[in-house]
Amino acid sequence: MPRKIYSDNATNFVGADRKLRELRDAFEAQQPEVQKYATDEGFTFAFIPPRAPHFGGLWEAAVKSAKHLLVRAIGNALLTAEELQTLLVEVEAVLNSRPLVPLSQDPNDGEALTPAHLLVGCPLRALPPAQVSMDPMRCCDRWQLVCCLKQQFWRLWSRNYLLGLQQRNKWLHPKRNLELNDLVLVQEDNTPPQQWVLGRVAAIVTGQDGKVRVADVATKTGVIKRPVHKLAVLPSDVEGP
Repeated sequence: MPRKIYSDNATNFVGADRKLRELRDAFEAQQPEVQKYATDEGFTFAFIPPRAPHFGGLWEAAVKSAKHLLVRAIGNALLTAEELQTLLVEVEAVLNSRPLVPLSQDPNDGEALTPAHLLVGCPLRALPPAQVSMDPMRCCDRWQLVCCLKQQFWRLWSRNYLLGLQQRNKWLHPKRNLELNDLVLVQEDNTPPQQWVLGRVAAIVTGQDGKVRVADVATKTGVIKRPVHKLAVLPSDVEGP
C-alpha cells in the first residue's frame, strides 16, 4: 500500500484526486470503521508544478526513454488500437521487470528487487517468446507483428539500461573494484524479453594494476566467465530523490 503517490499535474490526475477526496468524505460521514482503516492505510497525492515535467526527475526520464525507443521499434508499422494497447502493456511489463537493487546481501540470493515487486509483490512472468521474424514488414500475422515489435523494443531498451548501469566516467576519482558476492547483471546477446541474466560473483581475476579484469559469475544455469565490461553491478545502496 503506497503512502504517497507522485504524479504530474495532468487534469485527469487532478480530477481523480478530487473524486477520491469526495469518496473519502462520503465514507467518513457514513462509515467510522472505513475512516479508521483509511487513516491507518491511506496515502496522499503530491503534485509537481504544472507545465514542469522536469520536476518528475527519474520517472519522467524513464517515460522519455520508453517513448523514444517505442517509436523507433514501431517505425512505419500500422497498428490497430487493440494492437497498440497490447504492445504498450508488453512494454510496461518489460520496464517493470528491470532489476534495481539486490533483495538481500545473502551471497546465495541471486534475486533482485524490480518495480513489479512494489506493484504486485513478486517478479513478473512472461510466456516463452514466439519465434518470429525480426523484420516487421515480413510479419503476415498480426500477433506475430506485435511480438516482433516487442522484441525490437526489448533489444533496444535492455541494451540502453545495461549501458546506463555500466556508465564509466573519466577516471578523475577512484572507483571500487568488482568484489566477491556482488550481484551483477550479465550482458548477453539474444536473451528473450523480460529474461535478465543475474548472478553472483564467485571468483575474480585481477591485472597487474590490481583492477579486476575477468570474473566467474554463478547464475541459475551454472558458472560463466565474463570480462568486466560485460557485467553491471547492481547498486546496493539507493539514495532517496
